[in-house]
Amino acid sequence: MRWTVHSEDELYRDPWLNIRVADVEITGGRHLEHRLIRSAPGAGAVVMDEHDQVLLEWRHRFIPDTWGYEIPIGGINPGETPEAAAAREVEEETGWRPGPLRPLLYIQPTPGISDSEHHIFFADTAEHVGDPAEDWEAERIEWVPLADVPRLVGERKLVSGTSVSALLHVYGVGRPA
Repeated sequence: MRWTVHSEDELYRDPWLNIRVADVEITGGRHLEHRLIRSAPGAGAVVMDEHDQVLLEWRHRFIPDTWGYEIPIGGINPGETPEAAAAREVEEETGWRPGPLRPLLYIQPTPGISDSEHHIFFADTAEHVGDPAEDWEAERIEWVPLADVPRLVGERKLVSGTSVSALLHVYGVGRPA
């Protein structure tokens, strides 16, 4: 059944997110006060080389206090296309400039609580252009064999939902045409 939203009120807002409460009607005419997060879209990329290795960041996420591999991903600036944002994020976060990007996946990583959407692209070449723009984005940047992705997921060394979805998609389907 489709839920009916009767109202939605802002609880908190900053440039990154907007936390709201909605009066939602569910089955039998019952109502829920459902919290939700509205946020700007993001873009990232799976970058692979000729040896079937993927460009990953090893980073700490303080909220769950975990370390893991992730693809480069970040926000889309006003007036920027998702593709341009993905290219910018790859270069800023890794120091590698991706080759031509092709659409890979559109993901809503947490639709039960957020309207967050991620536009993920694929590049099969990259050029090293220098160091990452910021030293806090990742502990290290690595080229990891795509064949290792299922093991890394099983070992909880790759847990970011968007990264897992994108990498397992490429692992299962192969390089996009």
